[in-house]
Amino acid sequence: MSGFKRVVVTGMAGVTSLGSDWASIAANFRAGKSGIRRMPEWDRFGELNTRLGGPIDDFVQPSHWTRKQTRSMGRVSKLAVAAAERALEDAGLLGDERIGDGRMGVSCGSSIGSTEEVKVFGNMLSTSVASGLNANTYIRMMPHTAAANISIFFGLKGRLIPTSSACTSGSQGIGYAYEAIKFGRLPLMLAGGGDELCPTEAMVFDALYATSLKNDTPHLTPRPYDAGRDGLVIGEGAGILVLEELEHALARGARIHAEIVGFGCNADGVHATKPEEATMRGAMELALHDAGLSPDAIGYVNGHGTATEQGDVAETRATNSLFGPNMPISSQKSFLGHTLGACGALESWFSIEMMNSDSYAHTLNLDTIDPACGQLDYLRSEFRPMSNRYVMNNNFAFGGVNTSLIFRRWS
Repeated sequence: MSGFKRVVVTGMAGVTSLGSDWASIAANFRAGKSGIRRMPEWDRFGELNTRLGGPIDDFVQPSHWTRKQTRSMGRVSKLAVAAAERALEDAGLLGDERIGDGRMGVSCGSSIGSTEEVKVFGNMLSTSVASGLNANTYIRMMPHTAAANISIFFGLKGRLIPTSSACTSGSQGIGYAYEAIKFGRLPLMLAGGGDELCPTEAMVFDALYATSLKNDTPHLTPRPYDAGRDGLVIGEGAGILVLEELEHALARGARIHAEIVGFGCNADGVHATKPEEATMRGAMELALHDAGLSPDAIGYVNGHGTATEQGDVAETRATNSLFGPNMPISSQKSFLGHTLGACGALESWFSIEMMNSDSYAHTLNLDTIDPACGQLDYLRSEFRPMSNRYVMNNNFAFGGVNTSLIFRRWS
């Protein structure tokens, strides 16, 4: 590690179906409140079997945003920029001249851009008429729309790293930002990811028979790691962290939430949608090696926990094979659904907040652990008090992408 820069988290924020600040989100987690509801607006899609989603029903665009600032933003960009604005405020950097002189970059992604714009281009291809197209239609749709809009909105002139890798978009965003700072390329990065809720995303998993069909009991699903699970539920949100080189943060007297000490990322190289236990474990081992830690240093694993049979089983067996049966694990997707490009960033934020409060959220609806899953210490029913120095957040995506992040408590 000699010569490498140390990287700390100095700002955190997010937008979810259960709140946009940790106090509100944690209170809802403790109360066992689910962000999942039935989606009657999807009833028009007759071939879509699931009617469940985790929408953000109360998102309001900030009143100080101008029309000029938002004309290139679809919903996913608005969610990501809103999270970035509050993360910068949390870091004491909102409006600071340091973020606009090339010292700050952005590493952020989503599964795709705003899908409403896809419809406009699809209509052009099917009817040969480009009705509704304008100069910003593609900007709102492009895979790096969130990263680009964050950069433009705040005038960031550092590196722009788009991470459009489905369910690892947010965690890769954080990991690649961490590496950019670690290797001395620049001292400040906004990092994370987001996704907006769209029935096309539900249809993707529906076609794989991987969505929950508990349409009349939305509060009982998803059920990660549970023997009675019947699939995932799509949610939406955005999460952004401010990452900063340690000496830069100390010099300006910044509050430090945590230190990022390890990042691992690899690919299965086998199948686009079937997870591979060996390479999942490999990503965790890469993160441990990067951090210079042995497995017994980790006190908690924030699991990917999608509530799909193949994913849950492969992930937990990989975790068990590395850490043994006593590793505490839980998944916040049980409360929010699968927020796709946002989940890696949101779950990293939650991991840091839980580590700093010595209190860890359980997995909602986990009544009977699937015996096919790896033997682990599954957090159930209520928050668990624990004191840990290191926590790990794992995420896995279509295309065989695996990520693992390790956070160290700051004291």
